[in-house]
Amino acid sequence: MTQEELDEMMELQWQREKEEKVKKYSILNTYAKKGQTVLAGSSLMEFFPVNELQQTLEKQPILYNRGIAGYVTRELLESLEECVLELAPSRLFINIGTNDISSADGEYELGKLLANYDEILTRIAARLPECKVYVMAYYPVNAKADFPGMDEEMRENYFRTRTNATLLEANRAVEELALKHGYLFINVNEGLTDEEGNLKEEYTMDGVHMYGNGYAVVLQQLQAYL
Repeated sequence: MTQEELDEMMELQWQREKEEKVKKYSILNTYAKKGQTVLAGSSLMEFFPVNELQQTLEKQPILYNRGIAGYVTRELLESLEECVLELAPSRLFINIGTNDISSADGEYELGKLLANYDEILTRIAARLPECKVYVMAYYPVNAKADFPGMDEEMRENYFRTRTNATLLEANRAVEELALKHGYLFINVNEGLTDEEGNLKEEYTMDGVHMYGNGYAVVLQQLQAYL
């Protein structure tokens, strides 16, 4: 089997896994209580252990995490029914687009991300006019620290377009998009960065995805909105 064939097989498997998660969410939605709080997005949302971490808080609302690892804005748009709309939430926290930014082929375009994000927010507003939508800032990354199992080639691929400068630019654009729709943009990055503006090494396993201690910092800042 050639490397190209292997890559194609892995991509198909990855796609099937995402489709299976959508199916699982759709089934779970039939048992969920409507009008609660939903978290939607990519792996940065799926890996948020919010139901465990909120046990440390006085206020413990019902939360449904509908994040899907690997998702780009186009995919959330395609499965918006299962990931958001079926639950008819009263509050929605959304973090989607970092996988658009970290495009493996290096062909990231902010305009395409914003067009999809705009359509996502438009459909939410049309179906859930009373829902309070909180558009979350993209988290910083750490491309400098040494992480287990990450060689220079992997680092180059991982951070080719996903840089703190690119994320900052995207955050500014997404904030404007949120304001356009009358939604609140939340920057929860305070406390996540080191003196150089990178995601603190102790908070991340690979420079992008966070451990629970990093998410604990985020949750503390989300308390006012839950």
